[in-house]
Amino acid sequence: MTPLQRYVAEEIATDHVDGLLSRREALRRLALLGVGTAAASALIAACGEERKPANEASAPSSAPSTEPGPPPGSENTVATEPITWAGPGGELQAAWAPAERPKGAVLVIHENKGLNDWVRSVAGRLAGIGYSALAIDLLSGKGGTATFTDPAQATAELTKIPPEESVADLKSGIAELQRRAPGVKVAAIGFCFGGGMVWRLLASGEPQLAAAVPFYGPLPDNPDFSGSKGAAVLGLYGSKDTRVTSTKDAAEQALTKAGLVNELVVEQDADHAFFNDTGERYDPKAAADAWQRLQDWFAKYLA
Repeated sequence: MTPLQRYVAEEIATDHVDGLLSRREALRRLALLGVGTAAASALIAACGEERKPANEASAPSSAPSTEPGPPPGSENTVATEPITWAGPGGELQAAWAPAERPKGAVLVIHENKGLNDWVRSVAGRLAGIGYSALAIDLLSGKGGTATFTDPAQATAELTKIPPEESVADLKSGIAELQRRAPGVKVAAIGFCFGGGMVWRLLASGEPQLAAAVPFYGPLPDNPDFSGSKGAAVLGLYGSKDTRVTSTKDAAEQALTKAGLVNELVVEQDADHAFFNDTGERYDPKAAADAWQRLQDWFAKYLA
C-alpha cells in the first residue's frame, strides 16, 4: 500500500472502532483499497488499541445537551457555481464562489470523499467573509466526484491517483484562482486528506502561496518546505485525533527549519474531522475557534 492508501485504510478502521461503520461496511471499504480480510482484521485491532485513550475520554455525558447551531460563517454563504478549465492532464472541475470585493483568494481541498456539498459550503463561507474560493475536484481525471454513486468507491479511486498528479492539479487550481481573482494573495486550505495535500503542496515548493491552513492532515515523510518561503502556515489538530496529531511536532520542526511563519493549534477534546458539521465527530466549539483563528490568520497574512 502507498502511504496515502494506508492513511485512508486506517481512517476506515478507526471509523469502525468508533462505531461509525459496521464491521461489514468497514471490510467492504477496505477491500476496495485492496486490503484482504485478514489484513483488515489486524488493522482494525491495531486501530482499536490506538483509539483506547480517545474512546475512554469520550464519555456520553460530554456530548452537547442541545443541537449545535449553524456552522461558523454560514450566515454569509455565497452560492457556488461549477467551473472547468484545462489542467495539466485534462479538464479540471471545481466549485467557484466569488467574493463581492475579494481581500484574497483561497484554494479549498476536499476530504477523501471528493468534492461534495459540504466542501462547496466551505468555499461559500469563505467567499462570504471576503475571500474568493475555488473548491477543486481531485477526481476530475476520473470523471469527477459526481460520477461515483458509491462514495467509498470515490475514496478508493482517489487513493490510486499518484500524489504528484494531484499536486500538479492543485498548482493549476492556484493559477486558475489568480486568473479569476487577479491582484490578490492566494492561500490553500484542506481537510483530512485535503489537509495532507496542503502539506504536499507546500513540500512541492509552491511560491504563490501567501498562507496555508491544513486541518488535521497527514504529514508526508521527511517533508522539506524550503521551496514555499512565502507561506504562513496555520495547522489545526484535534487532541483526540492521536493518529494525525502525533505528527504535529515533526511538522513544526520542518516548518521552522524552512523559515516559514507557523502556528500549530491543538483543539482540546476535539477529534478528527471536528470542522465537518455533517459528520459524527463535528465539534461546534472547536469549529468556531478554528474558524476565528483562520479569519485572524488570513487578515494578517492574506488580506
